[in-house]
Amino acid sequence: MSAPARRPAGQDATRSNPLVVCEAVSRDYGAGTARVAAVREVSCAVGPATRIALTGRSGSGKSTLLHLMAGLDTPTAGTINWPGLGGVPRGRPGSVGFIFQGPSLLPELTAVQNIVLPRLLGGHSLGHAAISAAEALRRLGIEDLSDALPDQLSSGQAQRVAIARALASRPRLILADEPTGRLDAATGARVITALLDVADEIDAGLLVATHDPAVAVRLAESWQMNDGRLAVTTRGPGLTERS
Repeated sequence: MSAPARRPAGQDATRSNPLVVCEAVSRDYGAGTARVAAVREVSCAVGPATRIALTGRSGSGKSTLLHLMAGLDTPTAGTINWPGLGGVPRGRPGSVGFIFQGPSLLPELTAVQNIVLPRLLGGHSLGHAAISAAEALRRLGIEDLSDALPDQLSSGQAQRVAIARALASRPRLILADEPTGRLDAATGARVITALLDVADEIDAGLLVATHDPAVAVRLAESWQMNDGRLAVTTRGPGLTERS
């Protein structure tokens, strides 16, 4: 959204206390003839009540925008603020739950240990961390995999453990990068149900980058990335079905 007069995407739902606000944010990689504009002058906001599907072709800038919102990357131009999170999420465990597109588990730790470790780093007791890890595994239907190492898991199982890890911290903002891309349709539907249920339960903002129309239709709002720009913002039906 490059026109200064245009209202940022998501503003209606986040006027009171937005979790993250992007203002004319751009992110370039490389220089000279090798320069790539991954995100171009994007303005948007995500609040506690928002349920957003971020769609667009591969390479359109979806992943880069999510990394910027999570504080995992910094913009080349523009500003990002996290008023509802109390500041930059780096070093604030539990404020943002990020679900990466690719493998992200520590290979030497079991599934449950991968989930418990971030909770311990965030200052929680071992007992509290273990309870939240067990609940997250149950939500994703993989409690029987708690003692498995990552190399003993299928790619789909490993992705569900990574999702359980993100949900166990009960984050204020959930950012998911193609969370169902490695899953079959039935398991993918269960994952989206878990994301929606947890977001509702803890009043978290939820932004899901996806290629899958079956995922996008289950979120109340749809944004579209096109060549690095947030080109289209439409409000969907706000479906609340659970499968």
